[in-house]
Amino acid sequence: MKVKVVSVLEDNYMYLVIEERTRDAVAVDAAVPKRLLEIVRREDVVLRAVLTTHHHWDHARGNEELARLCPGLRVYGADERIGALTHKVAPNEELTFGAIHVRCLFTPCHTSGHMCYFMWEDGSPDAPALFSGDTLFVGGCGKFFEGTAEQMYTNLTQVLGALPKETKVFCGHECTVRNLKFALKVEPENEAVKKKLAWAKQRDDDDLPTVPSTLQEEFLYNPFLRVTEEAVQKFTGKTEPVEVLRALRTEKDNFKKPKERPHPQAVLAFDWGLFSPFLEKK
Repeated sequence: MKVKVVSVLEDNYMYLVIEERTRDAVAVDAAVPKRLLEIVRREDVVLRAVLTTHHHWDHARGNEELARLCPGLRVYGADERIGALTHKVAPNEELTFGAIHVRCLFTPCHTSGHMCYFMWEDGSPDAPALFSGDTLFVGGCGKFFEGTAEQMYTNLTQVLGALPKETKVFCGHECTVRNLKFALKVEPENEAVKKKLAWAKQRDDDDLPTVPSTLQEEFLYNPFLRVTEEAVQKFTGKTEPVEVLRALRTEKDNFKKPKERPHPQAVLAFDWGLFSPFLEKK
């Protein structure tokens, strides 16, 4: 099983999962059909299905065009609002694509019909993969647009958090640096946050993805998975886990990353009027 990470739109990820024996492929959140089909041709695979995590346009907008261009394409999801849906999946339903097994994990909150997809191959030495859409991000979690803190707590602790710790996490957006800046505000002494943030900034500078992470890593630096930690509870002023999560989400929604401070020499140049000739109106 090979996972191709594809950056699209402003900060989205879509994925092409290839069954290397049969050369069949499954796409996750196929938002940009032209880009996806270019990769399908380059990899010399056959696209058999699309798995859509939720109905938002930046995850599902390519479904209709793909269905038109690929007759017989199966489109899976848990929400009737997903375009070109052919197979509505149920919680814990299992699908197979060649040697690839998929378990559908229902995680309502970001949207009421959000589904994550857990994939593995029997007998493979490779770690399983979780396609978490907008439920779990590297260092963060999705906004509660159509659900509650109680639902997200269940999603993160009982549904996704219970998966094998070596599971690779492939999320729906590249927002790692922003998430970890907030995590550092929550836990300023957390060395795992500092180390991951420095790494993510370097990846960002090099225009490289920060996915995948692993679940084991997420428990070290993702505040939304650390609601029982004393430092996180102190930051929120709460101790009951769901209330800690609720407070974290509110704080994150209002979080503004620190602005870059101007270079001291530039400030002096303005003070001395050195830029004035360039600022005067003609």
